[in-house]
Amino acid sequence: MHNKETRMAAFGRLLDIMDELRAKCPWDKEQTNESLRPLTIEETYELSEALMSQDAPVISKELGDLLLHIVFYAKIGEEKQQFDIQDVCEQLIGKLIYRHPHIFGETEVSGAREVEQNWEKLKLKEKDGNKSVLSGVPDGLPSMIKAFRMQDKARGVGFDWNKREQVWDKVREEFGELQAEIDSMDPCKMESEFGDLFFSLINAARLYHINPDNALELTNKKFKQRFNYLESKTMGQGRSLRTMTLDEMDVIWNEAKKNEL
Repeated sequence: MHNKETRMAAFGRLLDIMDELRAKCPWDKEQTNESLRPLTIEETYELSEALMSQDAPVISKELGDLLLHIVFYAKIGEEKQQFDIQDVCEQLIGKLIYRHPHIFGETEVSGAREVEQNWEKLKLKEKDGNKSVLSGVPDGLPSMIKAFRMQDKARGVGFDWNKREQVWDKVREEFGELQAEIDSMDPCKMESEFGDLFFSLINAARLYHINPDNALELTNKKFKQRFNYLESKTMGQGRSLRTMTLDEMDVIWNEAKKNEL
């Protein structure tokens, strides 16, 4: 791996290139925070996909694409005389030092759980206690990730089950309430109870150290792979899925499952 000097030189070269692009490239000169925002979201999802695939070269590439956006926003901030990349780094450095008193101070911790609790307490102190525990969770997050993050934030201040096994009682309770509303066929109440059941399942995932978004994405990929096999095998036989029975499709579906082993 590279040493610190060559890494710093590479970052400096990146800043120089950003300066040159912003000054000379017609497209780069036109970009604003607003125009870059949707592209940044897209790049973040591409990085997420690379992380799920555990493809190191692609992860490295996507990290570079996201880093470009960070440098770009910092350059725009510099032009507006609001902040520059040094301010970004120094703010981050200060935050990391402040929120790790067990490393840079005299605080002692018993483990990662206590580190998380201290982190949440220190975040509130940074805002003079005027910021609520959940206000740090962006409203724009996808619903599943938002639920997970809110539950995790609440855990950071002690609002959690005493034993993780207790969550299954809540899951069963929510499932029972959903079944009751399905029997009544009230669309609004069914939707509400579905949400409650999802929320309790996400809570269970969190307690068992399973990332629900990752788990669902793995299942999405598995379904896509099996369905593509089903579709390809059917077309290879000169048949159409629309004319097949479910039992006939299940035979090929189970064949796809066996091929994964």
